[in-house]
Amino acid sequence: MPQIYKDFHLYNSAGSAIKTAILLHFEYLYGFFLNNNGGIMNFIEVSGISKQLQDQPILKHISFVQPQFQQLAIAGATGSGKSTLLKIISGLLQTDEGTVHFNGNRVKGPLEVLLPGHPGIAYLSQHFELRNNFRVEEILERDNKLVEADAMHVYEVCRITHLFKRKNDQISGGERQRVALARLLTTAPQLLVLDEPYSNLDMIHKQQLKDVIADIASELSITCILTSHDPLDVLSWADRILIMRAGEIVQDGTPQEVYLQPADNYCAALFGKFNHIAAADAVDLGLKTSGKDLYVRPENIVLTKGKGIAAKVQSVKFFGSYEVACLLAGAVKLTASFHPGTVRAGEEITVKISK
Repeated sequence: MPQIYKDFHLYNSAGSAIKTAILLHFEYLYGFFLNNNGGIMNFIEVSGISKQLQDQPILKHISFVQPQFQQLAIAGATGSGKSTLLKIISGLLQTDEGTVHFNGNRVKGPLEVLLPGHPGIAYLSQHFELRNNFRVEEILERDNKLVEADAMHVYEVCRITHLFKRKNDQISGGERQRVALARLLTTAPQLLVLDEPYSNLDMIHKQQLKDVIADIASELSITCILTSHDPLDVLSWADRILIMRAGEIVQDGTPQEVYLQPADNYCAALFGKFNHIAAADAVDLGLKTSGKDLYVRPENIVLTKGKGIAAKVQSVKFFGSYEVACLLAGAVKLTASFHPGTVRAGEEITVKISK
């Protein structure tokens, strides 16, 4: 399989700690079997997880599997249960029902172990959790399990080498988040769990952290699970997205699937503006539908000179690189996005719904 050659190349060029991790990965790929059926087990397997807090259900029978090296994002509104689920997966919160298996072994909750957490899973919260009044280099040295060259590579990926001599209170929130991330990575985890890592960051530091997290997956070959209160943060990063609502998974798919084929209004709204076209209205517009409502993104409504939907432009709003036009097609209101200057208010146009 192609992964064998990738791992062999990494092994020859890696330091000793990374070589150890790669050997463990080979053991995972070829030495373990699930349920004695002769098949390789799942990297993460979540089975029937339920959790209540103060008699209120937070998670309801959550189940899914995640292969190694798949970048998984969990999206959902505030209070949907994302953070609770991540803490249970990381062994930091006791589940009421169900189990989490990591590399074939059950992840124990904090009531079953002396020190909460699983040694192969690194959990990063949005609160940084760094010791005060210490220099960055001192914070990093405390938990480092890597040889110097491997650790330095991690620091370079996290873009913090220029911060070593500064104290924790002398760096910005975005820099503290990257230091906290580097500290966890030097413990040589196999799974990195990121709980709302972009919260409370300005646009510049948010983009820097996005770049770092993308590099972690590509350069360090570490499997990640990530949540964000702004699901748009994960569309370009994730291989797969789970959407949660009120403690349940309501959609599971690729970024393209959850964005272009949302399961309902809730799933559609998480990822930006959309047009909810009722099945009856879709028929009036000449659209083919199997009796189901349609969810159409504004950019999927395009101008056409051929056969299409006659509409009048009600208003146009400028957003820099694009404009949003409110259209009236018969009795149906539509929202479309165009390049600036494409349409004008009051203009009669013809549009179609692109696939």
